[in-house]
Amino acid sequence: MKYFIRMLLAAVVSASLGTSCSAGDLRVAVQKTGTFAWELAVIRAHSLDKQANLSVQVFELASPEAGKIALRSGNADIVVTDWLWVSRERKLGAQLTFYPYSSALGAVMVPASSPIRTLADLKGRKLAVAGGPIDKNWLLLLAWLKQDGIDLKSDATIAYGAPPLLAAKMLGGEMDATVNYWNFCASLEAKGFRRVAGIEDLLPKLGAKGRTAMLGYVFDEKWANANQDKVARFIAMTRKAKEILATSDAEWEKIAPLTGAPDAATLRAYRDRYREGIPRRQVADEEADARVLYRVLAQIGGHELVGPAPELVSGTFYHAIPGG
Repeated sequence: MKYFIRMLLAAVVSASLGTSCSAGDLRVAVQKTGTFAWELAVIRAHSLDKQANLSVQVFELASPEAGKIALRSGNADIVVTDWLWVSRERKLGAQLTFYPYSSALGAVMVPASSPIRTLADLKGRKLAVAGGPIDKNWLLLLAWLKQDGIDLKSDATIAYGAPPLLAAKMLGGEMDATVNYWNFCASLEAKGFRRVAGIEDLLPKLGAKGRTAMLGYVFDEKWANANQDKVARFIAMTRKAKEILATSDAEWEKIAPLTGAPDAATLRAYRDRYREGIPRRQVADEEADARVLYRVLAQIGGHELVGPAPELVSGTFYHAIPGG
């Protein structure tokens, strides 16, 4: 494992948002094609890092898993991932903690001419599921339908795969519907596909009181306690970036190359779905809903998903941000 980490870090491409690097810098590991990279570009363009008196050292990684490794090995201070992983790691002894970043979830997408109008219509269909059998979007959909006596695992033909592959299969007409990540769904939407339901639409029936942030900034609790002011300035800085992206269409034109959007329609879809996913609630409300949804996910996903913790582990959510 140590050899793998050294090889991974040797392949890391780093870039600094600030003007200098020192032991006091904030080290952030991001997926090169992820939405966090979009926000960091806005931060750089508007000098929000300088306004926050922060020098942010960015490590671009190929996958979310690489970010987790960088965080756990002490080579990054902050990554973006979900509270399921944070809770599981805390139960295993790692004192990580989570602050809401995005509530953008996946969706069920079908061709515009599809006879599928409701989620119940997925019975008997060929369904492409991104992320595998314990993906959050898939499990939440399963839990929602089970309340109506439908078990898609046995009532539909399921093909698991990587998100871009499954999006391509949908475009090629090989599958009847897909459960995919929000950005791939936005891309399909721009090509004329129809949303049967967003996964966020299912949450109230599962017990959540609002749209819940599944992804967040994740960092070590001890590090955060020793750097509370730095963490607060980082969160305030990223909030400003989010607000710029929430209110300025021109800003999206500037970051368009980073999004990989092939056309204006796809960029608009990315913009609109990203904006819907900006968290607006208090952390306490996010945590309360996360506890409810965690139980749902633990029941249907089992030990493979949540490990030895049947409940969201105490301390999973970080509460030390003023106004949070």
